[in-house]
This record gives sequence, structure tokens and C-alpha cells, in this order.
Amino acid sequence: MTDFPMIINGLPVSAAAHFDVKNPATGETVGRAPNASRDHLDQAVAAAEAAFASWSQQPDAVRAQACLDIADKLGEQAEDLAQLLTREQGKPLNGLGSRFELGGARAWAAHTASLSLPVKVLQDNEQGRIELHRKPIGVVGSITPWNWPVMIAVWHILPAVRSGNTVVVKPSPFTPLSTIRLVELMNEVLPPGVVNVVCSDDQATNIGAAISAHPGIRKIVFTGSINTGKKVMATAAETVKRLTLELGGNDAAIVLPDVDPKAIAEGLFWGAFINNGQTCAAMKRLYVHESVYDGVCAALVDYAKAVPVGPGSDEASVLGPINNRMQFEKVQRLVDAAKSKGRVLLGGEPGEGLFFPPTLIADLSHDDPLVFEEQFGPALPIIKYSDVEDAIRQANDSPNGLGGSVWSQDIDKARQVASRLECGSVWINKHGAIQPNAPFGGVKSSGCGVEFGEEGLAEYTDIQVIFN
Repeated sequence: MTDFPMIINGLPVSAAAHFDVKNPATGETVGRAPNASRDHLDQAVAAAEAAFASWSQQPDAVRAQACLDIADKLGEQAEDLAQLLTREQGKPLNGLGSRFELGGARAWAAHTASLSLPVKVLQDNEQGRIELHRKPIGVVGSITPWNWPVMIAVWHILPAVRSGNTVVVKPSPFTPLSTIRLVELMNEVLPPGVVNVVCSDDQATNIGAAISAHPGIRKIVFTGSINTGKKVMATAAETVKRLTLELGGNDAAIVLPDVDPKAIAEGLFWGAFINNGQTCAAMKRLYVHESVYDGVCAALVDYAKAVPVGPGSDEASVLGPINNRMQFEKVQRLVDAAKSKGRVLLGGEPGEGLFFPPTLIADLSHDDPLVFEEQFGPALPIIKYSDVEDAIRQANDSPNGLGGSVWSQDIDKARQVASRLECGSVWINKHGAIQPNAPFGGVKSSGCGVEFGEEGLAEYTDIQVIFN
């Protein structure tokens, strides 16, 4: 059994205690992750502080090249990382699984190299010159989730590195191993201390809370649940840390009456079931006009029942298990409650271990728990509506506001509806299609700040205005 180390100041660091990381498809132990102490966190922050002094002064071109070199490392090691990711996370190797995630991580790293925040001249006349400079903040604390662990770590770390910051990353205890390996690869490119990784099972030592409170960390970037995000905000308040929070979503999709149900079934399915529904910006609620309601339900069932579900290591699998027992039980609770209220079109009964089949439940109401709560799993509630104004009202009646989508052959009409949805991103005739050049973030309780593009890069900087 492999004991994985932390990476602090460019070197592997062991811990006195480790915890098992399980394969959700089989229950077997994939490896053992180090359980960091507060001393380990202090060492990682000290290493990042020391590295910041020189890394923040490196020329822009050097930092851009580092991102490209990391992208190359990800390409070279993509298959090994994908295999490890599948074993600890459960997602299939194929389809929109681990190989897809590694390809996305590489593309994001390379695109980050192309971003820059040049000096902006606000005034240059006889009264003087005023320049706006973007300066790196310092040590960034990154706390990543278990659903897309490699991709989201790249989303957090690469903009920080590109803008001259240094990083201490703490991965989820469910999927720490692929992140440790990712940081090892980054340290083959970067100077020691620029990127460090510490791990915790969140029981013996809550390193996540310690990161949020640590006085040496100047910014927190966190992806995860709303409840945990609130705790991060509260803990970070004492030291007035900068925050980028990408929190839960309960994304609504509105299907207008002019659609061809068979033409949109595949897009609807993957909008909801990408990564087995374990995606913040996945479709979680589907509102369908009564005139096409039966047709959309039938087309979704026809598509979904043909999707293979099995262990991620099986090349034939397209969907895998739910990642962990806690999430499995939440999905089962919400589905069981929905079965007594709605009509089960497909699935609804758990499989062995952590496997749960793609589940479609029709005839639900807006206030049913499966509709109003974020399920974060392979279950989609379908709600019939007759008036588009009512569908918009129901879509917006949520504390969440991450993403949404509108489905129609009339693009102008779809855009009108899209503009009225209270969420950070809206897609037309697709759902969840994020890109590295387009800012992404939530409104309401779905977070603060944005990621990606120049706007996301700016989140890792402080503004300094120079008057002369």
C-alpha cells in the first residue's frame, strides 16, 4: 500500500498518521494520504511566503512559460493521472470522465499562460500621469472539492501562479491523491515553495479551517458547498482575507414549447448527468412546457436507459458510482421523498455499493425537496409548466444562482428568457459549457468573485494606483 507524502517547499514530507482513500466502485483502498498537523500547515505557509519574495518579482514571460510547462507535464502524465483519478473519484476513464478532465486541465493551464494584466494608464496629461497596477496578493490558500479534483486544482493554482502568488492547496479527503501527484508535477517546473500541498481527513485535524484562519494566507479560493463556504467566510473575516468562493448551484433549465424533444434529449441528459450529476453547474431542475412535456420525458428515458453504468476502470462505462457514502445517502433520501410525490420514469432504486442508476422523476412540484434542494447526484426532477412567466419565477425562486439554461429553436426568444434568469451563467440549447476565456461565478448564495479569463486572473491581485 502506497503512503503518499505532502509536498512542502518542493520536497516530499511524511506525516505521523495517514488515512485510507477508497475506490468508490469497489471499496478497495487506493492509497493512504498524509494527515497533516498544524505544524505542517505552518511549514507550508512559511515556504510559500519565502518563495513569494522572488516569484512575485519574476518577469511576466517567466510566469507565463511556467504555465505552459505545467500544461506540458499534464499532457505527458495524463494517462497515469487519469487512472489514479478514476480509482479515487470513481468517474469513468472515457466519455466525460477522467481523460476528459485531464484534457481540460491541460487546456486551462495553457490558456492561463496567455492571460495578462498590463498597467492601465488612467490619466496622462499636463496635470500628471496616473497608472493602475495589478500586484500579486501573497500566499493563496486553495481548498478543492472531490468532484473534479484535478481540474479545479488547476483552476485555483494556475491563475495564482500566473499572477505572481504562491499557493498552499488542501484537497478533499475523498480525492487527495491525484492532487498530490499534480503538485509533484508542478514542482518539477516551479521553484520550491511556489506550490505546496497539505492533506487532512477533516476529523483528526481540520486543516481547511486552519487555512481559512491562518494569518500568513492573504486569499482563499474555495469550491464547495454553501454551508462550508459560509464557514470559510466567517473564519477568514478575522484577517480580512480576499475571497473567491464558487459554491453550490441548483441550476434550472427551461424548455420552451417549440423544441424537438428528440433533438434536445442528449444535451439535456449530459447537462444534468455529467460526472454523474456531481457538478456544481449541472442541471438540477428541468421545467418543461406542457405541450412538449410528454415528448421530452419519453426522449430523455430513451436516451438515458442506453447509457452504460459501471466501474470507472471498465473502458465501456460511461457513468460510474457516486463518490462517497454521505453523498449517496443524500441522493437516496431526496429520491425516496420524490417517489411518493412524482412519477418515476427511470431508475429510483440504488444499486450495489455506491452505484445509483440515472433517475428521472416527473410530475414534481417546485417545492418538493428533490427540486428545491441541490441533489448533486444522478437524479433529475422534471416539472411541467404552462406559462413561461411562471417557469421563470420558479427558476429564480432559489437561494442559489450559479447557472441556468433555456432550450428553444427561437434564439431571440431564448435570449429574452435567459436575460431574466438570476444566475451567473446562462446557456442556450446546452448546459454547463464553461470555457477558460469566459468568466464563471455565481450570484446570491452561489458565491462571490469569478474564475477564468482576465476577470478571474484579476481576483488574484490587489490594485495599486501610482500618481506622478
